[in-house]
Amino acid sequence: MCVCNHAGYNLAMSTQRTLILVIVLGVLIGLGIYIYVQFRTSAARTPTVMAYIKDPAAHASLVTKAGTRCGNAPFIFPSSGMPGYLWGDVFQAGHPHQGVDIFAGTDVDVTEVIAVYPGYLTRLPDWKSSVIERIPSDPLQPGTQIWVYYTHMADASGSKSFVAADFPPGTTEKYIEAGTVLGRQGDYSGDPGNPVGVHLHISVVRDDGSGHFTNELDINNTYDPSPYFGLRLNAKENPDQIPVCAKSETR
Repeated sequence: MCVCNHAGYNLAMSTQRTLILVIVLGVLIGLGIYIYVQFRTSAARTPTVMAYIKDPAAHASLVTKAGTRCGNAPFIFPSSGMPGYLWGDVFQAGHPHQGVDIFAGTDVDVTEVIAVYPGYLTRLPDWKSSVIERIPSDPLQPGTQIWVYYTHMADASGSKSFVAADFPPGTTEKYIEAGTVLGRQGDYSGDPGNPVGVHLHISVVRDDGSGHFTNELDINNTYDPSPYFGLRLNAKENPDQIPVCAKSETR
């Protein structure tokens, strides 16, 4: 005959189930917090971006004109439009946005893209919608070389480039002044079946130390563009607002 401590056994099982439930709830809560933190910045601005695209005239106060210099910032603004998505916004977990998306609110091949600072322009032979500018001495870190990347200047299929004719594929180290027209905004994403909407993506890219630009797709290879443009373009510091110039002058 077995004399068993059923009460003790049941208590142990109940405690184990409670512990498992607490762990599961903790994981779910942690996951929810992670998702919220990761996506809250881009999500907060998305309704404004969509409203602007639908009716740009109703949101004209959010537009910064091409050539505008905000305060004493070294760079001028590269294209007329609304800076809708910022450096550090997140659209896919683990892949923060490396630059700034400026939405023109126009059709493709209409809104000009201009150089933000004097430098040397390169367009690789296979680049349909992109150019990159080498700036030998960073105005904020004199003596440090940086690069400025401009992209999405082609139609959705990639069959028609809107990069200026002065910069054909294979262009290397062509000197340009600030304000030089580089092309016009398009909606090419690299995937013809997934157009990105008409905008310019621009980023400030680190040099690799050997005179070459680093991979712009990694945010760690880019700089916070805020001090270069005199705008609050860092999503962590500006999680929900569309940045506008407090004080500006236009070239």
